[in-house]
Amino acid sequence: MPSASTLTRGQVASAQLSGDYAIKPENAQPKLDTSQWPLLLKNYDKLLVRSAHFTPIPAGCSPLKRDIATYVKSGVINLDKPSNPSSHEVVAWIRRILRVEKTGHSGTLDPKVTGCLIVCIDRATRLVKSQQGAGKEYVAVLRLHSALPNPSALPRAIQTLTGALFQRPPLISAVKRQLRVRTIYESKLLEFDEKRNLAVFWVSCEAGTYIRTLCVHLGLLLGVGGHMQELRRVRSGALSENDDMVTMHDVLDAQWMYDNTRDESYLRRVIRPLESLLTGYKRIVVKDSAVNAVCYGAKLMIPGLLRYEADISLNEEVVLMTTKGEAIALAIAQMSTVELATCDHGVVAKVKRCIMERDTYPRRWGLGPKAMEKKKLVKEGKLTKYGEKIEGVTPAEWSRDYVDYNRDQPAGTEAAPVAPQPEPSATESPSKDKSDKAEKKRKRKSEIPDADGDVSMAAEGDGDEDEAARAERKRLKKEKKAAEKAAKGEEEDEEAKRERKRLKKEKKARESLGGES
Repeated sequence: MPSASTLTRGQVASAQLSGDYAIKPENAQPKLDTSQWPLLLKNYDKLLVRSAHFTPIPAGCSPLKRDIATYVKSGVINLDKPSNPSSHEVVAWIRRILRVEKTGHSGTLDPKVTGCLIVCIDRATRLVKSQQGAGKEYVAVLRLHSALPNPSALPRAIQTLTGALFQRPPLISAVKRQLRVRTIYESKLLEFDEKRNLAVFWVSCEAGTYIRTLCVHLGLLLGVGGHMQELRRVRSGALSENDDMVTMHDVLDAQWMYDNTRDESYLRRVIRPLESLLTGYKRIVVKDSAVNAVCYGAKLMIPGLLRYEADISLNEEVVLMTTKGEAIALAIAQMSTVELATCDHGVVAKVKRCIMERDTYPRRWGLGPKAMEKKKLVKEGKLTKYGEKIEGVTPAEWSRDYVDYNRDQPAGTEAAPVAPQPEPSATESPSKDKSDKAEKKRKRKSEIPDADGDVSMAAEGDGDEDEAARAERKRLKKEKKAAEKAAKGEEEDEEAKRERKRLKKEKKARESLGGES
């Protein structure tokens, strides 16, 4: 059949009868290539989809598009630590250069050691713990104390010292010299100079491994002795020396450029968003309406889930992220990938460490039908300010249907009858006392005046206790306390108590004087 552009006027009618020129609906969507997207959004299209429907909220922004003040306060620096200053000194210098409140680092390096030191700024200091426990990689120079009879023994010895090893910290270490187990994941010999008895080797190890001790062990294993001549860290956690490592001079120059020319491009090159430390975690994408609730500590439930990684296992540490690629929190998965795909309700993850600032996104909880009805009843005076029922005022339907799981069950619900128990001893009273105190606290709360100066309506009969009843309750409380003291054998006169306190103070004073001398 000729194409539509070559049809003559007489052929149009016959072509429409024989051909189908209608546009039909289809489910196919244009292919989205996210392989080059930055940070947590990389390969976003490969995440499994739970739901594609959510209401975008015009809050938050992409990590790379934050304003410069927020960018700096939510950033990390992959610093090439110079030799001689300690890690603590370097971090303090950066805090003064950038004029920020807090800085932290991903793991201490000895003063003479150079290499990768991740410096976290302000908000990013919440990730310090996760980076300190991550694996490290080093390149070390080993000096052997004498020539090796067989040079091929060195690579074999390096391969032998892998896996779980016993280590005791070196003498110069600041920690307690206690025997510990550390894991060497992989190691290999890079170069060996037989004339100078120097070897260069690379090692990937667990956090807390002492390379100085490893070099001593290598010397003992080879039978000639050895020690560490030089050390450089080439990877710490998520960042290596190939990931835009900068020097102290780069940081100083970038801040000078911003202060004097208002050019923030250099600062943006030196500082990376905190999300760059989380690219190794499995991701869970959260709806915009659920973000602020998670920031306030709520667990992520199934309705707030959009996408998730393919191989999430139970109790695995994951990162919760927004649709814009911002990190919300580190969380512990409460469901595996299979359960996430099949369940229609339940807890997806509970927060381990919140990263995002509260109220970056607006609050969206308390907008459901029950919550709105409760607010309406409080406004009409049919519930107390704290949502408690009022006898004779609260509608019967609400009292029957609504269950507040944050409070104890009402006193009217009778427990099942039990066999008569012996007379309770004084040791059984604390639990009862706690429930009494909680009840009194609720009653006092219900009588506190609100912001307008009006006293909230309390439950009927709560504020009408006469003095005699109060006095009786006080007397019973005193008797109960006396019985407890008698049962524990702690009843003493006031004079003995004062004497014991005086002796204790004198003993402390003697100990402090002895420590100072």
